[in-house]
Amino acid sequence: MTVLSGGLSPSGSLLFISEKDVSTISLYMQYIVNGLTLGAIYSLIALGYTMVYGILKFINFAHGDILMVGAFIGLLIYNALTGGEAAAPGAWTIIAFVIATLVSMVACGLLGMLIERIAYKPLRNANRLAPLLSAIGVSFILSNGAAWIFGTKSRRFPYPFENEPIHIGSITITPHQIVIVAVSVLMMILLASFVSRTRMGKAMRAASLDQPTSMLMGINVNKVISLTFALGSALAAVGGILASFDFRVYPSMGTMTGLKAFVAAVIGGIGNIQGAMLGGILLGILEAVGAPLLHIPNGMKDTVAFAVLIIVLLVKPDGILGKNEREKV
Repeated sequence: MTVLSGGLSPSGSLLFISEKDVSTISLYMQYIVNGLTLGAIYSLIALGYTMVYGILKFINFAHGDILMVGAFIGLLIYNALTGGEAAAPGAWTIIAFVIATLVSMVACGLLGMLIERIAYKPLRNANRLAPLLSAIGVSFILSNGAAWIFGTKSRRFPYPFENEPIHIGSITITPHQIVIVAVSVLMMILLASFVSRTRMGKAMRAASLDQPTSMLMGINVNKVISLTFALGSALAAVGGILASFDFRVYPSMGTMTGLKAFVAAVIGGIGNIQGAMLGGILLGILEAVGAPLLHIPNGMKDTVAFAVLIIVLLVKPDGILGKNEREKV
């Protein structure tokens, strides 16, 4: 028997909603919640792409593999401190998780600076294709190096806390999802505050607008670029650790996640920090809602992100918050 719930429509007439409609609405609300979680991870990773592009005007396609390195480092430190999956979630596992995340951020920040110094800095004045090819080379080195060191078998990152689902009406939220959104929002706020309020943040904005003039004003552009890579890589490490709870840790985990984060950066407006945040959230929701809405099989749900990319490039190539910049010839 179908039960109808009644209410008033805006015109004053009775409006009836069936149980089927209610369950459908609840289902899509659940998809949106899942999409927000996924989008928060995309936003964190997209920030690295957009910061580097904003200053150097090239795409660091090794960024996704830095995410993978961060996940492996975090997993190794966490297992060393707790004993791995045998440890019962508690205060110490949470402290160990925080320590592992901080160590991973520092390690990936240093790795990002090292990659920039060795693979990108010598090619700044070369043809634009040269640093792009160098980035692809670094990507292969990192992924194959991880496969050689750790093997190709995926590894589970144990939850450092109890992950019992929380039910709010018909919507289910896990503590893991809350942690992802909370940490992502915190990192984004800290980055935005750093860029807008600190001396080095202002130097980063100046270098993104005009490097030669910035150098004439006394700004150490090399230092700014190194810091940009360090910050972007540190955020990628956090994104990798948060994503590894669901996707596990393996050498190629950063490939597709990194590409989707790049799509998010383009959607929001590559080179725009707020755009990267917005693009990540939108892409996460579109992917979570679009696949079931269009009846796309799980094995093909990645096509949603790239279909959105094509549409954005056709309709608004500069992204949602991007600005159309003219280049002088």
